Amino acid sequence: MKELPKAYEPNNYEDNIYKHWEESGFFNPDKCVEKGKTDAEAKHFSIVLPPPNVTGTLHMGHAAMLAIEDLMVRYSRMKGKKTVWVPGTDHAAIATQTKVEKILMEEGLDNPREELGREKFLERVNKFAQESHDTIIHQTKKMGSSLDWSREAFTLDEQRNLAVRTVFKKMYDDGLIYRGHRIVNWCPRCHSTLADDEVEYKEQQTKLYTFKYSKDFPISIATTRPETKLGDTAVAVNPKDSRYKKYIGEVFEIKNFAGGPDLKIKVIGDEEVDSEFGTGALGVTPAHSHVDYEMAGKNDLEIIQVIDEDGKMTAKAGEAYQGLGVEEARRKVVEALKKEGLMEKEEEIANNLSICYRCSHTIEPLTSRQWFIDVNKEFAFKQSKDNPIEGLKDGESVTLKKLMQHVVRAKEIKIVPDRFEKTYFHWIDNLRDWCISRQIWYGHRIPVWYKGDETYVGVDAPEGESWQQDPDTLDTWFSSGLWTFSTLGYPNLDSSDLKTYHPTTVMETGYDILFFWVARMILMTTYTLGEIPFETVYLHGLVRDEQGRKMSKSLGNVIDPLDMIEKYGADATRLSLLVGNTPGNDMKLSEEKIAGFRNFANKLWNISRYIQLTVTSEKKTMNKDLKVPEAETLADKWILNELKKTASFVTNDLESFRFSSAGEQLRDFTWSELADWYLEIAKIEGDKSKVLNYILNTILKLWHPFMPFVTETLWQQIYGKDNILMVESWPTFAEATVGKAAVGGSEDFGLLKNIITNIRSLRADYKIDPAKKLDVVVSAGDEKEILDKNTEVIKGLARLENIEIEVKVDKPDESIGFVVGGVEVYIKLGGVVDFEKEKSRLNNEVSDLGKYINSLEKKLNNENFVDNAPAEVVEKEKGKMEEAKSKLEKLNSQLQSLK
Repeated sequence: MKELPKAYEPNNYEDNIYKHWEESGFFNPDKCVEKGKTDAEAKHFSIVLPPPNVTGTLHMGHAAMLAIEDLMVRYSRMKGKKTVWVPGTDHAAIATQTKVEKILMEEGLDNPREELGREKFLERVNKFAQESHDTIIHQTKKMGSSLDWSREAFTLDEQRNLAVRTVFKKMYDDGLIYRGHRIVNWCPRCHSTLADDEVEYKEQQTKLYTFKYSKDFPISIATTRPETKLGDTAVAVNPKDSRYKKYIGEVFEIKNFAGGPDLKIKVIGDEEVDSEFGTGALGVTPAHSHVDYEMAGKNDLEIIQVIDEDGKMTAKAGEAYQGLGVEEARRKVVEALKKEGLMEKEEEIANNLSICYRCSHTIEPLTSRQWFIDVNKEFAFKQSKDNPIEGLKDGESVTLKKLMQHVVRAKEIKIVPDRFEKTYFHWIDNLRDWCISRQIWYGHRIPVWYKGDETYVGVDAPEGESWQQDPDTLDTWFSSGLWTFSTLGYPNLDSSDLKTYHPTTVMETGYDILFFWVARMILMTTYTLGEIPFETVYLHGLVRDEQGRKMSKSLGNVIDPLDMIEKYGADATRLSLLVGNTPGNDMKLSEEKIAGFRNFANKLWNISRYIQLTVTSEKKTMNKDLKVPEAETLADKWILNELKKTASFVTNDLESFRFSSAGEQLRDFTWSELADWYLEIAKIEGDKSKVLNYILNTILKLWHPFMPFVTETLWQQIYGKDNILMVESWPTFAEATVGKAAVGGSEDFGLLKNIITNIRSLRADYKIDPAKKLDVVVSAGDEKEILDKNTEVIKGLARLENIEIEVKVDKPDESIGFVVGGVEVYIKLGGVVDFEKEKSRLNNEVSDLGKYINSLEKKLNNENFVDNAPAEVVEKEKGKMEEAKSKLEKLNSQLQSLK
C-alpha cells in the first residue's frame, strides 16, 4: 500500500476512475448480478434520465439534476438493489430545427428548408444533433454519472420511433386521436403549432381600445387587438346584466366595418362574462381566441379567419387590409374608428403577451386542421396485470384526464414536495385537447398515409403505390411522454427490462416541466400500459446566482459546470449543488461555495491520509471487511456511537429525499466529531488502528454517493484497485463491544468536550498565548472517576500543564472559573494575566461598547430611518445591535469573574 500524496488533485484521478468504473461493467445491473455484487432476487431501483435536448451543452441546472440522480442511484446500488439508470437524449424537434435554421442562415441561406429540400436539410440537422449529443455525453461523464450506457436511448432512434408509431395507432383505434379543425396556438416564425404549455407570457404595457362597431350599434366593447375585430361574429354579455339582457339573440349587420368587411354580430349570453370588467361586453372572434372558439361551438357562430399562418391579414379581412402585418392592420383599424367617430377611449394597461417559448415571436391563435388527442373522450381502461392501479377496474370507462387526476389524487404517484400537487391539479382540471401535430420536418413523422379519399393509420407504411405520408411531425412531448417505458423494451411487452424495472422508482426533474413532461408521461403510461410510470416525482428548483438572479449570458453570471470541474473537481461541484438544495426550491450558487467544498474534499483526503499513516506506523494493515471494533476508551465509545447515529440519520434522510440534510449531517460528523475531536484524541491515547480503520471504511462508503471520485480514489489507493467502492455494501451497524476502560456514556464525553471548549474559550477571551500551558483545578463531585480516566485527554486538548481533580475544592486565588454539568473548573491565572490591567482593559471595552449600543439604539428608534431605509439595511443594524449586546454580556461576565 503506497502512502497517499499530501494533496488531492482531482484532475489527476477523475478521468481514470470513471474509465475504471465503465470497464468494470457495474453501471449495468445485469453485470452486478452476474459478478455476485447484487442478488438476482433483489428489489429494483430504476430511474430514467430526463433526456437533455441535443441543442447545445449542459448548464448548472443539468448538473444539479445529475448530482441528485447519481446520489440516489449510487446509494441504491450500495443498498443491494438491482439499480438501473437509463441514459438518453431528446431530439427536441422544434428547438433543434430552429437552431440549425439559424446556423444555415448565418452561412448565407435565406430559406434553408426551401433551398436544401427535406432530405438534405435533415442531414444537416442530424449532423448537428450528433455533435451536440457527443458533447452532452462527455459532460455527463465528467459529472461522475453512473449511467448504464449499454441502455442509452435517443427519442428519435428506431426503437423509440417504433414505440411512437405503436402508441399513435393504439390511440387512433381507440378514438383518442383525431384530425380536425380547431383553434391552435400558432407561431408565424416557427410556422408550427404549439401546445398550451409551450406558450410563454411576457408582461408589457399596451393600449386598450373602447369603441362601437357602428354609430347605431347599442353596445361598446373593449379590446387590445382591434385588427382581430375584422373577424368578429358576436358580442358576449352576461345574461344577468340588465344593461344588455334585452339584446341577447339579436343580430346586427355592420356595413364596411373600419373600411373593411361587412359583419354580422349576434349578441349572445354567457355566464362566464364578467359584467364588472371593461364595458361588460366582449367582442367574439372565434377564429383567433380559444375562449371565443368555445363560445362559437355553443352558439353555432360562423368562424372567420382574418390572420393567416404568416401573420398576415387574409382576404376575409377586407381588400383594404389583405396582406398587411397585424401591427400595421391594427394602426389602420384604429385610424378608421377614430375617423368615423366610433372610438370612445384609449388607455394604457398591463397585459400578458403570448409568445413562443422557442423563438419569442408573438403567438397567433388561429383555426387549423391538425391532429389532436382527446383528453375528455371515454374509453375502456385496460388494467396492468402485474402492476394494477389501485381504485380502477379493468374495463372501467375512463378519460385520459380522469386517469391523470386519479393516480395523483389516490397517492399512487407521490409528488415531492407535495405543494406541487395543487399546481398539477390546476393544470389537469383545465386541460384542453392536446394538439400533437407540428409543421416542421425534424421529428417523428405522423404515421398516417393518404391516397385520394382513403386514409391509412399504421405502425408500418401501407402496401401499394400512390400513398402519401402526412408531412407533419409529432409534438416532441409525444415521444418524451413514452420515455419511462420506451427505454425499457416497449412495444415488446415481454421485455425483461419492462417486467423488471417498470414502473420506475423515481422521476427526478425540474418543477418547471411538471406540465410539459411529467403530466404527459402520466397520461401516456397509464393509457398504454395500465400502470403508473413512476412511484415518486422529485422536483428540483432552478440554480440561480448568489444574488438570486437567473443565470444568463447578458448578466455575465453564468457558471459553467465544466469550468468548475476543471478548477475545483467534480466532487466539489456536485456537493455545492446538493448541500443547500431542497426539493421544489430555487438555490443560490457561487464559485466561492464550490471552492469551499473543494476544501472539504481535501479535508477528507487529509483525514484518510492521517489514518493510513497512523495504522501503518502501528504496524497494522488496512482491512476493508470489518466488524465493529471494541471500544477501549470513552472516546472510542463516543465516536463509534456518533458514527452509528450519523449513518442512521444519513440513511433515513436519503430514504426520505432529504439530500441536503444528509450531506450536512455527514459533513458535521466528518469535520467536527472526527477531525476536530477524535483524531486529536487518537494522537494522545494511541493504539487506535482498528477504530480508525473502521471509521474510515464507513465514512468513505457514506460519502461515496455524494463524492464518488475522491472516495473511490481513496478506497482503491488504500484497499487496492481490484476493490471497487461503488459496489460495496452500504454500512449496517451492530452494537460495539465495550472494553473495561471505556467507562461512561455519550453524556460523559459531552462533559469532557464542554470543559475543554470552555477552557479554550476563556483562553481566547483573556488573549492568552495559545502555546502557554495553564494549570487547572477541578471540583468534580460525582464525575471524578470519569475525569480521572480522561485526564490526559483534557490536558492535551486544552493545553494544560497540570490538572488537579478533587471531589470538592474551593476557588483558588487569582483564578477564573466556570461551571458545566455540575463540575466547577478553575483556571489559575496568577503570573499569566495581570488582573488589574485586565480589569482596566475590560472596563474600557465595556464603556466603548455601551456608547456604540446607544448610537445604534438612537438610529433604530428614529422613525424616519426605520421607515425610509431599505429593509435589508434596517435588518443589518438590528443584527449589529444583537451582536453588540451579546458581546457586552460576555465582557461583564469576564469582569465579574475577576472580582
